Amino acid sequence: MYSSIFLFFTVIFFSSSFVAESIVPSSKTFKFINQGDFGKDMVEYDAHYRALSLFNSPFQLCFYNKTPNAFTLALRMGLVGSQSIFRWVWNANRGNPVRENATLTFSTDGNLVLADADGQIAWQTGTANKGVVGLNLLSNGNTVLYDKHGKFIWRSFEHPSDTLLVGQSLRPNGPNRIISHSSDVDVSEGPYSLVLEKHRLNLYLKSNNLKKPLLYYTSDWFGTSQGRMTQVLFNTAPESEQAYAYELYIEPFFV
Repeated sequence: MYSSIFLFFTVIFFSSSFVAESIVPSSKTFKFINQGDFGKDMVEYDAHYRALSLFNSPFQLCFYNKTPNAFTLALRMGLVGSQSIFRWVWNANRGNPVRENATLTFSTDGNLVLADADGQIAWQTGTANKGVVGLNLLSNGNTVLYDKHGKFIWRSFEHPSDTLLVGQSLRPNGPNRIISHSSDVDVSEGPYSLVLEKHRLNLYLKSNNLKKPLLYYTSDWFGTSQGRMTQVLFNTAPESEQAYAYELYIEPFFV
């Protein structure tokens, strides 16, 4: 009898301790509402946007739209005052836009949720009660949710849209493709895709007139004799010792 009671309270104690340790501190939670004035910087597609206070130069999360009342939560890249156009390099709710007064909420349960004005969930990280204690936008553009040990529970790099950032990779058994936009005004998945397969990178064209995507380019310069690729990494290196300019390249890894 006493052993059963002791075991019961022990289970309750450890369960309560686990839940308490997994809660995001209130100081790290937030709720952004898609409302207010639009930004004035030049951005890709000549879009309207509202910048959020989640940034790590040159990256910043924003709500943007090209068509009225159809907003995408996206990451923009660019330097303020550089006179260059800010580029959209990642989309959260791709093909599922939200309206004015939509909300982006990071709650104590560790879930990052984009909800439309009526409360309908448009996108989420699916990390509720998984030990998340914080969110960070890293200097390479990777948005991460992490636990108390600093381990990443969720990463935007694992969910690419149409762009690879430096340090981001494709893997056959993970995120293995990036897909173009449908058009300048429609950010849903378009006809072109870059896909990592066992021995090479392939470019495909999808069309309603074709039964399956058309392979129109393959990266033979990797070579099948080198084995099976485990990942390709988008990387950068100085072109000279002065490092005034950098070379961008795709680095393959084989087994």
